[in-house]
Amino acid sequence: MRVSASLVRGGTSKCWLFDHRHVPATLDRLERLLVDAYGAKDPVHLDGVGGATPTTSKAAVVKPCPDEGVDVEYLFGQVGIGVDRVEWGSNCGNCATAIALWSVARGLVPVGGDLTRVVMRNTNTGALLEATVDTAGGLVPEFGTQTVPGTRSGGVAVGLTFLDPAGRTTGALLPTGNADEELRLAGEAVRVTMLDAGAPVVLVDAAAAGLTGAEPVAALRGEVGWLRAVRHAAAPRMGLLRAGEEPGDAVPKVGLVGAPVPYVSSTGDRVAASDYDVSVRMLTMNDPHPAIGLTSAVAVAAAHLVDGSVVRRVSTATADSQLRIGTPAGVVLVSATDIGPSGPHRVTVRRAARVLCDAEILVPEPALPTAA
Repeated sequence: MRVSASLVRGGTSKCWLFDHRHVPATLDRLERLLVDAYGAKDPVHLDGVGGATPTTSKAAVVKPCPDEGVDVEYLFGQVGIGVDRVEWGSNCGNCATAIALWSVARGLVPVGGDLTRVVMRNTNTGALLEATVDTAGGLVPEFGTQTVPGTRSGGVAVGLTFLDPAGRTTGALLPTGNADEELRLAGEAVRVTMLDAGAPVVLVDAAAAGLTGAEPVAALRGEVGWLRAVRHAAAPRMGLLRAGEEPGDAVPKVGLVGAPVPYVSSTGDRVAASDYDVSVRMLTMNDPHPAIGLTSAVAVAAAHLVDGSVVRRVSTATADSQLRIGTPAGVVLVSATDIGPSGPHRVTVRRAARVLCDAEILVPEPALPTAA
């Protein structure tokens, strides 16, 4: 079977985007299609179009939204690597960046002058996002010069704003009601902040764990096992598991937080401690994230506004409205505005996107049902 799709770069991720009319309507059949199309059972995705890393094995199904004020809605999937399943429990801001550009390029959203506004809803989590796509001169560019930390390649400039991000999954910015607390792992206490903004996230006090939060990606691989244990311990505390369910590796997202220290980015740039406000090292599924997921960046920015959180305690930021996050790829600037008692109403990150190709993916016929 031939399935139409577009490969689009968004920020530091790549995502295959599917028009909802071209794929099965039921989740189980859609999952079977993606597993086969990506070659998910193979740990290197050799017999499929998957990228074999968590940041390049993403998918989204996009369709126009019937609700007033929302242009498109999308279902996000994190396709397995070496396992024949798809994680449906989270959102991806980098893919949302890609979807915004793709929606304008495909005519789902009409060009609105030099900047085109796209409002999106993520159906996995209910998250509402607003993007501004660079359409200078009323045209949709195929290339651009906007860069983001983690790559020297340019793309079309896209500003991505998460609207009222707090509590979208659990109903509260602080699901347990605590700004920080201890999780017990095999008799050891781990100091964390658990919050829900952008995505459910558990942030670990790096110094209390004998780390800096500015470890290189290679060094962070040695910490994956116990960080997964932190994630699995936090999930029921945050109300993310139903009775009898086993914890997964999509949510909550988990990472280390520390004070700024000098380091060298993955692109070889020297980053001084004075260049940023807080060190963050996140996992993406079961691998160290090469940069930071945008949903995690939103959560860190929201945590910075909470007195007593692990972020607030180590941050050197002088204002609440902007936070410079030191990631393995470099410094990511996050802006929080319209700050209220329940957190920021708007959190914005500057990104870049580019449509890489339009393709027909050849998928074994049993993957697709006779009727969607």
